[in-house]
Amino acid sequence: MEYFVEKGSVVREIWGKGDTILFIFAGASAEFALNKAVDWLYFTGKLPADPLVRLFSTVTYARSIVFLEKEAACKAIDKITSIHSAVENNRGALIPDWAYRDVLFMLIHYSIASFEVLERKLTNNEKEAVFEVFHRLGVRMHLKGLPDNFKDWMIMRNLHLYQNLEKGHYTIDLYKQYRKHLRVIRYYLLLKSQALVVPKSVNKLLSLGNPSFMKALIKVYKLCRRMKIDSFFKSIVLPDKYKKEIKDLDTLS
Repeated sequence: MEYFVEKGSVVREIWGKGDTILFIFAGASAEFALNKAVDWLYFTGKLPADPLVRLFSTVTYARSIVFLEKEAACKAIDKITSIHSAVENNRGALIPDWAYRDVLFMLIHYSIASFEVLERKLTNNEKEAVFEVFHRLGVRMHLKGLPDNFKDWMIMRNLHLYQNLEKGHYTIDLYKQYRKHLRVIRYYLLLKSQALVVPKSVNKLLSLGNPSFMKALIKVYKLCRRMKIDSFFKSIVLPDKYKKEIKDLDTLS
């Protein structure tokens, strides 16, 4: 059976652990809030109503594609394209090409950054493998202007960070919603988790600060993980409604 991502790929290793998914989610939730096209997510009303559910569903849907058989994955990607087309029709406008690329670029960046925070540094070949998987996803979605390789992606990624991010009223509103849904302690942990994986420009715009506290906590978490008692930390970090979903993320291989 042919899969969208080959068994044994580092991409499966990255997206096969719930704690890595959490950091991908944390980083994406920061960058989503700054993106100049975030108004598209406000258009349907789903994002401001419960931004954590909306963003988490985006990340978990991307993850499911990683583990699907190739034909099923292509159908799932086509469904994403269809949903976006429906939103465009309802609004009477087109989502900018750069906005699509930004989301794809987030998945590449936070896949790498999150894994390196929790596991180990990736080799250049492994980073290319991450790029290749999401590049294929973008091609299937008929996205325009995609870079051809990881080196070109890094150049375009930096350009996008410079051109397409700003701290506006949607940013402020989203962070108010994050705080509302997470409460004080979990919200603080979200901010420090974001500081660990976001680019410097994102950190500066959001004033996330130094992630030294989270780095120390990660060391403790890794020790607990080796001792098989990491579930205690997850119970502190996650709201109750996410616990089953995160547990399920660890079961798919």
